[in-house]
Amino acid sequence: MLNSAGPRRPPILRRIHVDWRGLSARGSFLLFALALGIFTAWPWLTPSAMAPPRTLIVYGFSILAEALEDGVFPAFRDEWQSRTGQQVEFVSSFSGSGTITNQVVLGVPAEVAILSLELDAFRLEDAGVLAGPTWRDLPHGGVLNRTPFIILVRPGNPDHVTDFGDLTPPGIGIVHPDPLTSGGAQWAVLAEYGSVLFLGGDTTQAEDQLSGIWRNVVAQASSARGARTQFEGGFGDVLITYEQEAVYDLGRGRLDAEIVYPRSTILSEHIVVVPEKNIPLQDLPLVRAFTDFLWTERAQQIFVEYGFRSVNAELNSGHAEFGVIEVPFTVADLGGWKTARADIIQAIWKDRVLTALRP
Repeated sequence: MLNSAGPRRPPILRRIHVDWRGLSARGSFLLFALALGIFTAWPWLTPSAMAPPRTLIVYGFSILAEALEDGVFPAFRDEWQSRTGQQVEFVSSFSGSGTITNQVVLGVPAEVAILSLELDAFRLEDAGVLAGPTWRDLPHGGVLNRTPFIILVRPGNPDHVTDFGDLTPPGIGIVHPDPLTSGGAQWAVLAEYGSVLFLGGDTTQAEDQLSGIWRNVVAQASSARGARTQFEGGFGDVLITYEQEAVYDLGRGRLDAEIVYPRSTILSEHIVVVPEKNIPLQDLPLVRAFTDFLWTERAQQIFVEYGFRSVNAELNSGHAEFGVIEVPFTVADLGGWKTARADIIQAIWKDRVLTALRP
């Protein structure tokens, strides 16, 4: 006789039914928890945030280190991220301009290099690293910023130095970067020689001044920054160097010295090069954006804050720390770097002055 309540399910079927209901409940909870987690984390799961940071490799001559690492790089990083949502990391290296050039020739994968002098850019062209004088297609012919060459003396100027000519008498010790490795040193040689010409002297007087200065060189370093370190360590009485090296640190109490502005001196001009052979195709827009940024008002103002003179003359006005030079000149006034290198650095400084000083 059948039970009025209907047929009873076997116990195993009842257990299966109950188990499926429990599993369904647990699955609903897990799906809810997963959805909640995705909703909470969504702002951090966008493709640009999940992607690794972009990397840009920049090499530069020695005195650029602080201006780039503490000023320009962070400013560009912020601008790029606000524009694209991507992060940028910089890999950078700084040394003497000649050393940097040698490294790039030997194959370091620099995507942007900033050199102390155009002569090193020509070397990269000759080595096949650059397809031609491509830096001249950049703003201002590739010139990023400028700084004149000056004389640093000990506090109180005990040797009464007022110009390059005061560095020629015996007894004064000069600290100088090495022209064989340092772009700054080659600028200094042109300043020491050319200043005579632009004040009305002749080539014999210019060579005499250059010889007198180099007879008094007591310490050399591979870069302008290295020579500065020697001077701070107590070597010599004076240092011939970039204005930037002095202005920036004197204003922050980090240098115990005084600046002497020669009546005539050279304005060094620093060159940006882009070795496109080192740049992956997908990174070209990033590199181009960075090089474009270097000549923006924001970046040029940063350089001024770090003691460089901007290629935008208006940004230099009002900065009292930039001293007055009566007769400034450029390498173009000496016929350009190839002529200056052959006629002054090689034929006069290296072949005559340096040879005469060797025992």
